[in-house]
Amino acid sequence: MYVIVVYDINEKRVAKFHKFLKRYLIWVQRSVFEGELTESELRSIKNFFNSNCKLSEDSMIIYFIRDKKWIYRELHGIGLKPEDMDNFL
Repeated sequence: MYVIVVYDINEKRVAKFHKFLKRYLIWVQRSVFEGELTESELRSIKNFFNSNCKLSEDSMIIYFIRDKKWIYRELHGIGLKPEDMDNFL
């Protein structure tokens, strides 16, 4: 499945979470990752968040894209371009 993960995590924990997500997804912008995941990888991300983050201070949103043909991405300003990313679409 293709996902977009967006998070807002306390600065004490954000580096650890960012490093963990880089194992599975492509970093596209501050606090935003995207890419293909298996069910097992998705479970790992959810478990890591629940074990290492504080639900009273931190948040994570996962957007599930059912079909990649419906993804249209437009970049404005500075940032990684799709051709600069590994494993993008």
